[in-house]
Amino acid sequence: MSLKTKYRDIIVPKLMKEFGYTNIHQVPKVVKVTINRGLGEGAQNAKALESSLAEIAKIAGQKPVVTRAKKAIAGFKIRAGMPVGLMVTLRGDRRDAFLERLINLSLPRIRDFRGISPRSFDGRGNYTLGLREQLIFPEITYDSIDQIRGMDITIVTSANSDEEGRALLRELGMPFREN
Repeated sequence: MSLKTKYRDIIVPKLMKEFGYTNIHQVPKVVKVTINRGLGEGAQNAKALESSLAEIAKIAGQKPVVTRAKKAIAGFKIRAGMPVGLMVTLRGDRRDAFLERLINLSLPRIRDFRGISPRSFDGRGNYTLGLREQLIFPEITYDSIDQIRGMDITIVTSANSDEEGRALLRELGMPFREN
């Protein structure tokens, strides 16, 4: 069952009952998924930027945007306009496909995985997940990487509170850890 049909047929009625919504449009939904990677040393290393671009494109199925420094910071040896990170925003079918792969394939591949923290909500129902390595994604092979790099994945929902967002993600299959 795809994420879209599961949401429509199972999750919406369950959340309407749980939170007492009167209209189907009040039910929170996943708006977008943003994948972000700060390059750090990649500002000086063009090869690190290229390999990161390729990795994130493989993982997301969409070419990432290079984020650049807005102003110079001498302490970090960064000048204005230098590449400092990568970002890709997924919506629609790509978002659903990525979430399905993340929940069912990638997260269980994390070493000593006991679930993800239920505390990483921002107060408005959005969830951010930090990953330490890109190897948990089946698209990335160990031989193809030059260095282990992490990334941040933000799941933006239309929920009004953390409680609603947590309920939505739990129903989608997100493996939250029990505290």
